[in-house]
Amino acid sequence: MPEQKVYSIALIPADGIGKEVVEATVKVLDALTQKITSFRLEYTTYDWGSDRYRKIGSFMPPDGTSQLKKHDACLFGSVGAPDIPDHVSLWGLLLAIRGPMQLYANVRPVKVFKGTKSYIRDVSEGDIDWLLVRENSEGEYSGHGGRSHVGQPWEVATEVAIFTRVGVERIIRFAFEAARSRERKQLTVVTKSNSLRNGLVLWDEVANEVSHDFPDVKWDKMLVDAMTVRMVSRPRSLDVVVGTNLHMDILSDLAAVLSGSIGVAPSSNLDPTRKNPSLFEPVHGSAFDITGKGVANPVATIWSACEMLKWIGEEDASAVLFQALEEVTAKGQCTVDLGGSLNTLEVVDALRSELLQ
Repeated sequence: MPEQKVYSIALIPADGIGKEVVEATVKVLDALTQKITSFRLEYTTYDWGSDRYRKIGSFMPPDGTSQLKKHDACLFGSVGAPDIPDHVSLWGLLLAIRGPMQLYANVRPVKVFKGTKSYIRDVSEGDIDWLLVRENSEGEYSGHGGRSHVGQPWEVATEVAIFTRVGVERIIRFAFEAARSRERKQLTVVTKSNSLRNGLVLWDEVANEVSHDFPDVKWDKMLVDAMTVRMVSRPRSLDVVVGTNLHMDILSDLAAVLSGSIGVAPSSNLDPTRKNPSLFEPVHGSAFDITGKGVANPVATIWSACEMLKWIGEEDASAVLFQALEEVTAKGQCTVDLGGSLNTLEVVDALRSELLQ
């Protein structure tokens, strides 16, 4: 009998509904590993987040990334609290992990689940099946810039977008490879080079250069403003989409809502070199307005766990879990944002029953 594989998973529930959806996801993963016994998941929970910041002034310890490197993957909840400025919490935890660990490829699949509705008229299951690729380490999130003459009428604030050839090329190449692996073999590069004539002209040039290595992939280029129109008016024309840190941050939220709800939107923060463990998280954030009410949609985190399983090599288990998600939503067993009436734990129970039947 083959030896059971063991994977070490770091859990960082952090803030808001992050704690609720991570707990819910672990319960579903426990049912999955009861059904598929060829592997098991061992968890280490880290109490990093806003509670820690209030107590000792830091979201995570100085050696936090070193601690994470002991694991095979990380499952993250959300970061942020109403009494702490967003830029403090984001840079204190999530960006403090992404940058130093070079999780430079942020991947966000988008689709309309069975039994749910898109916000776009006449779009149904199968019409939206996108893979959004976001550059995750530089651009507008590089941390370059500053403020001077603070409080004066002539106060100056700068936010410098940094684009390096190596950073642009590696994400463009990653996106072309992702497109090549899919049935349609189609890629759209999002840019704004008509007005941002340095960094995003570099994007255009690199995309054109890299495209020569992928003659089997059909690709085109869209300005980011025009892309918002295309996503709504011609959703079936899209497959894989790649863009800068800021542009794809915005477009991926739009994509999530167009598919039915931001409550189903997963993401993977990947180190494609696999030198560091990758981090998987829902897109929805802390959602202070529903924290503690037990009504948060766990699908985004569970789908993120599907992507995590796929990344660590358990593709079959990932497929089983994703199929269970689709079966449950097809039956209408979902939260209010998807048109259902279940709370978080009721969705968990439905998924566990689906997996263990």
